[in-house]
Amino acid sequence: MPPAPKSTEQDKEWEETAVPPPPAFSDARLLPIAMPPYMTLKFGVDPNTITITKDGIVRYVVVAQNRAGGAVNAFYEGVRCSTAEMKSYARYNNGAWQETKSPEWKRVKDMNSSYVPALASQGLCRGNAPRSSVNEMVQNIRNPLRELP
Repeated sequence: MPPAPKSTEQDKEWEETAVPPPPAFSDARLLPIAMPPYMTLKFGVDPNTITITKDGIVRYVVVAQNRAGGAVNAFYEGVRCSTAEMKSYARYNNGAWQETKSPEWKRVKDMNSSYVPALASQGLCRGNAPRSSVNEMVQNIRNPLRELP
């Protein structure tokens, strides 16, 4: 029989890094996420909240507002470009963060909300990997490019 395959560093099971508390965000800094005109909510991401972790997760705070400018809800989330999944860590409502009790990775394409795939494709991910820097992500959110696959 052939010898058992050697275990390498790449063979280790992927593990998510510890999630820090939700970062402070500002409505004044929001970069709009391009959404279809029929949407009743507008979405924006605060560029100062975007981080790329060493395990390949892009974390950010996205803000949802009605088009009239009323209620504000924010979500502290992470996108894993390599698997096209997202996780919601906390929700901001009525002036306070409430952590998600049991956050789980969900496939982006199975989500009811359309802002996550829009944000991932417009700025956070390039194919199955995060973009090379937060600065590149911000530039692509400001000016989404249509990239060839």
